[in-house]
Amino acid sequence: MKIKNLKKYTYEFLSVFFAVTFAFLLDRWNQNNNERLTEKTILTEIYNGLERDSIDLHNDEKSIKYNLKAINYFRKIVDNIEVDNDSLATYYFFLTRDFVTVQNTSGYETLKSVGLEIIENDSLRKTIIDLYEVRYKLHKKFTEEYDENKYMRNYFEKINNSISPNFNYDTTGNIVGIKQPLNLNEKEKNLIKSYLWRLQINRLDRESAIKGNKNKIGDIRQFIKRNIK
Repeated sequence: MKIKNLKKYTYEFLSVFFAVTFAFLLDRWNQNNNERLTEKTILTEIYNGLERDSIDLHNDEKSIKYNLKAINYFRKIVDNIEVDNDSLATYYFFLTRDFVTVQNTSGYETLKSVGLEIIENDSLRKTIIDLYEVRYKLHKKFTEEYDENKYMRNYFEKINNSISPNFNYDTTGNIVGIKQPLNLNEKEKNLIKSYLWRLQINRLDRESAIKGNKNKIGDIRQFIKRNIK
């Protein structure tokens, strides 16, 4: 009788034990599955946001090419080299144009709200954190807060005061050309050239930073793509 009871109790114990263990494992599996689904959703959002960032940086890069062309264009004007008047208004617009940084951080903000540890791959998690917390913040600070890169405030008036009196306008007030040669003495010429040189150096510096961020974004998107397959 005792042996029968022992077997019965053993069977009941094992049944309960396996049922609890199975339920626990199933719960853990569901939890892990949900976490992986959440991770994939967030990484996909970051992936798409980085694509938009890459497009924005590409547009900035194109603008910088116009900025650099504008610098060379006005350098010719200062040196009294004849220029194409049809390009004057465009290059005048781009010469001292400032930039506004646009960064799509919604995916990263979602990640932080859920918890950074949701990303299982340590290297990927660290790379994403570095991009948003270091590179993006430095890029924004360099673009919008660094005094040297406030082109409109620093250079527009100084260059404009010497060159704009020579502009020609049509009846609607649009710039249509410039009188050449300019009546500038050597001191004025060199002063404007120094401003153009500073603009050029800063534009090239920014162009280099943009290329670096574009490459970094491309690497991270490939990293993410491998992790969400």
